[in-house]
Amino acid sequence: MSDRTILVVDDERKIRQLVRAYLEKDGYSVLEASTGPEALDKVRTHQLDLVVLDVMLPELDGIEVLREIRTFSDVYVVMLTAKTEEIDKLIGLSVGADDYLAKPFSPRELLARIKAVLRRDRGSSKSDSAVMAFDGLTIDADRREVTKDGEVADLTALEFDLLAALATEPGRVFSRRQLLERVWGWDFFGDERVVDVHIRNLRKALADDATNPAIVGTVRGVGYKFLLEP
Repeated sequence: MSDRTILVVDDERKIRQLVRAYLEKDGYSVLEASTGPEALDKVRTHQLDLVVLDVMLPELDGIEVLREIRTFSDVYVVMLTAKTEEIDKLIGLSVGADDYLAKPFSPRELLARIKAVLRRDRGSSKSDSAVMAFDGLTIDADRREVTKDGEVADLTALEFDLLAALATEPGRVFSRRQLLERVWGWDFFGDERVVDVHIRNLRKALADDATNPAIVGTVRGVGYKFLLEP
């Protein structure tokens, strides 16, 4: 039996009950919320392992709820939506969703995705050395802290894991699939473009732009590589 606790956030009671039934049958403890503010309150007051979060919520939509969650928590989030526009998916991923599933969905597929996300380890992308030092950039795997030009960078757990994975082999080109396997886990079967979204967020967090030395490079049609030398 699992000792994991999952919060299911959806304004439709039938969907909450359906998801809850599947999760509890598989041994998970389940909490429910029907509005954005209620969801935020439960994320703040309970020790959660994952949140299943609907985009279309009353009072405060799921995108804004996730944006707020990411200001204080790295809890895993799988988003649900009845909307099919690609932009909604990319917005959800850009503010920190770990996976995304469109309605109508199969409860079995949702359960499979939840299991895949939970098999990931937020701290799994450590190198053999606890500290990786580069020109102007230090990655401390034990503290899970990145320092750029003497200042601590504000990275999410997933952004840290992505940077650490790239930095373990400077100059090596990693494909999106290789990064998904290293950072998201072997069982991730979502859209590979989630890597692009988080690379973009990582670059912003590191001020990796035209006015600063490049840290993460793009190899067109292949993937990404870490550009700094030890």
